[in-house]
Amino acid sequence: MSVNTDFDLIIVGGGPGGYNAAERAGHAGLKTLLIEKETLGGVCLNRGCIPTKTLLAVAKHYHIARDSKEFGVTSENVSIDWSQAYKRKVKTVRALVSGVKTKMKKNGVTVAEGEAKFTAGNTVEVNGEKYAASKIMIATGSRPFIPPIPGADSGKVLTSREILDLKEIPETLAVIGGGVIGMEFASMFAEVGSKVTVIEMLPEIVPSLDREVASLLRERLSKKIDFKLNTKVEKIEDNKILFSSSEGNGSIEADVILMSVGRRPSVENMGFEDIGLDFSPKGIVTDEKMRTNLPGVWAVGDCTGKSLLAHSAYRMGEVAVADMLGRNERMRYNAIPGVIYTNPEAAGAGITEQQAEAEGLDVIIEKLPMQYSGRYLAEYGQEKGFGKVIVDKKTRALLGVHLIGGTCSEIIWGASALIEMEMRVGDVREVIFPHPTVSEIIRETLWEVPAEYENY
Repeated sequence: MSVNTDFDLIIVGGGPGGYNAAERAGHAGLKTLLIEKETLGGVCLNRGCIPTKTLLAVAKHYHIARDSKEFGVTSENVSIDWSQAYKRKVKTVRALVSGVKTKMKKNGVTVAEGEAKFTAGNTVEVNGEKYAASKIMIATGSRPFIPPIPGADSGKVLTSREILDLKEIPETLAVIGGGVIGMEFASMFAEVGSKVTVIEMLPEIVPSLDREVASLLRERLSKKIDFKLNTKVEKIEDNKILFSSSEGNGSIEADVILMSVGRRPSVENMGFEDIGLDFSPKGIVTDEKMRTNLPGVWAVGDCTGKSLLAHSAYRMGEVAVADMLGRNERMRYNAIPGVIYTNPEAAGAGITEQQAEAEGLDVIIEKLPMQYSGRYLAEYGQEKGFGKVIVDKKTRALLGVHLIGGTCSEIIWGASALIEMEMRVGDVREVIFPHPTVSEIIRETLWEVPAEYENY
């Protein structure tokens, strides 16, 4: 079999890490081949970030239309046409996939559809044809994790992939797992009328969040969601979940069961063992420039197991391409922003309070209600929310910012930038924030740092 050597770079995986890297590489003049086995955009665009946010927008509009009496707006006979919501989701995804295809064409990237397998460190086979290049990028993403619970692999249990194809709103929904993905689906379906139960093994939901943020998030969501914490699922029989907890055994039935206990890197059946790639079920081993142990081979995104977020994958791909081009960039993980798009939203960047405690850091922690922001009070009234900052006591550098309340998702990037730039309390106080905006909560909270800790 002949080998096609026309390309400078071969990228396996067309998700955020892969297609963004392909765009950057093509723009820089590298002749690039992008291989995707399903649809360009990967999980995020087709079965994750974008379709879920489209449906969460449906839930938000329904909430506003139904519950705006406080603002002097009254709507009668508010209802949801789920078939129309579904069509809008599909239309949105198709538009963005088309946009990715346009970007590939614009930057001279060749796209091959098919499942790739490595036959050598720099050689990939797809659709019966072999391709070789001096530069290879692996961006194979991740998949939902199915734990070894009896009945979990039955057709009755859905993952985040299948639940997006529901053609109607379930009357009852049970979510196994209180992490980010599980809570977004729980919030969405509870908002549009489903009776939702969340089962979580840990004592609190979304362990990646700051502890206080997670607690308040659960408190606010508890108005519409039944939480069973410290609860272990023992078995699933058809539409029944059997569980155990410190309070005893029990069971619940639901029309739909969502398994959402995390994701795992997709590293199987790719030929990685044959080419000597250093990897495990936890992901492909990379350094700060996204290099693997094999010369000329980089890995980015979820398949590395390091930060399973689309925006992390974007940056990883850019760092890898920069390294290919001889530029000195590195992947940093200390201030990656995280967002949970529930109602209310929650977001954070940098270390959490529990991380500071675990690492024995000497820090100052200040917190203010979101109502200190005039815009928040005007738009969200007395809905509970707060901003929290974590500051190094000695250097006065900003180490963490955590928020819960409306528009958090649009603010947190700024906090991430402040942390990345190692700005001190005094530095941020000199920044002019637009008024009135919810983002001012960051500046206001930093002004709460006691005078004896100030350092200009």
